[in-house]
Amino acid sequence: MSGGSAKSGDAARRARMSVGWMAMTVLVDQAMWPAHGRLWAHLVSDESLAELHAFAAANDIPRRAFDRDHYDVPEDALPRLVAAGATAVSAHELTRALIASGLRVRARDRR
Repeated sequence: MSGGSAKSGDAARRARMSVGWMAMTVLVDQAMWPAHGRLWAHLVSDESLAELHAFAAANDIPRRAFDRDHYDVPEDALPRLVAAGATAVSAHELTRALIASGLRVRARDRR
């Protein structure tokens, strides 16, 4: 097995977690969005909003943090979310995955 394949396999394993009977794929980007005196990141699913809500609920992320296609999560929650199975990716990778999933709500559609 090449180094690249092992890395891909590791990333896939980290991206999967179970909540009850359901396997999930969730992604989180770097905290870079300032608001309320802290930095915030985005938490998304590349499968469904149902699994995103289930992951967030299982990890004590309040529903009020949901914004149409993602959760806004504070920087200090990132290690806990990754430990729970979220995959840390760049903001660019997160956006591409969200668009590819068909779950992305464009800025102009947020009005």
